[in-house]
Amino acid sequence: MTERLVIIQPDDWHLHLRDGAALASVAPFTARRFRRAVVMPNLRPPVTNTEQALAYRQRILDALPRDTSFDPLMTLYLTDNTSPKVISEAAACEHVVGVKLYPAGATTNSDFGVTRLDKTEPALEQMAALGMPLLVHGEVTDKTDVFEREKRFIDSVLAPLAQRHPQLKIVLEHITTSDAVAFVNTGRPGLAATVTPQHLLMNRNDLFAGGVRPHHFCLPVLKHERHREAVMEAATSGSARFFLGTDSAPHARSSKETACGCAGIFSAHAGIELYAEAFEQAGRLEQLQKFASENGPDFYGLPRNTDTITLVREPWQVPVSYPFLDNDPLVPLRSGETISWRLENPRHD
Repeated sequence: MTERLVIIQPDDWHLHLRDGAALASVAPFTARRFRRAVVMPNLRPPVTNTEQALAYRQRILDALPRDTSFDPLMTLYLTDNTSPKVISEAAACEHVVGVKLYPAGATTNSDFGVTRLDKTEPALEQMAALGMPLLVHGEVTDKTDVFEREKRFIDSVLAPLAQRHPQLKIVLEHITTSDAVAFVNTGRPGLAATVTPQHLLMNRNDLFAGGVRPHHFCLPVLKHERHREAVMEAATSGSARFFLGTDSAPHARSSKETACGCAGIFSAHAGIELYAEAFEQAGRLEQLQKFASENGPDFYGLPRNTDTITLVREPWQVPVSYPFLDNDPLVPLRSGETISWRLENPRHD
């Protein structure tokens, strides 16, 4: 049985850091574990151009120690009005690595998202020409059953989009279904997907274990066990098309434990440890480095990291909460429970 695991330092290819005091509270968790992270642009107001992205990047760095090696990789928020000029400016900036498609109303802070995909065609054409990846929240926003929204989006929106723009690099974010796995696995070159720890370790029963579990609510929602198994198989298979993206999304307890709670799971406190647990469950710990440290940089055309991290088999108890906003803490994934792997460093969070 493996007791220590040394891997190339991983990257997080899908992360929410928020802004202001919330940013300062959560950014250190990611910076301790990951060398780089693709930071989502769904602030209020959203990050829609390179100037705003660079200003946000500086605020992230300002929230960390001066000697940090963490490198925030920025994204722009695609709107109905995003121009080819905006795309060209982003592609020319080394710190901006993608453009995020939120269907309007699909998830947290998506109000400014795309209302009709045909309005974005000029921007998409420019992205394809310049090699700028499109990062996709893959759900329809109509009255389709919540458990079917990813499949419906793939069939009605994403598959036609990928066919219309055969050179466009596309990342289907936080996949949750066997349908998404099949789309990415059998699709044309240039398709990839990120996978979260919650969609590896939990199914929809976990939304109701002992009562309604608001801190297990995210979008896309947890799915049937057969879908979880398909996503686990894909993530741990060694396929270069799947890589780590926590989608860690912090919300204050009062925003989760309320009559209409926010979608999002905070996992950055154990952003690599949870994946080690999942890969061990699958009997494929040897594939973790490819998934966490190799596939993402290769897809984005970036160098792999050179430093390493060490994970040790040493169970630790997750705090019930972490400080977040004034008198309003942050409840992490596995709050008060045990995680079987620990990142080896002088002290744990």
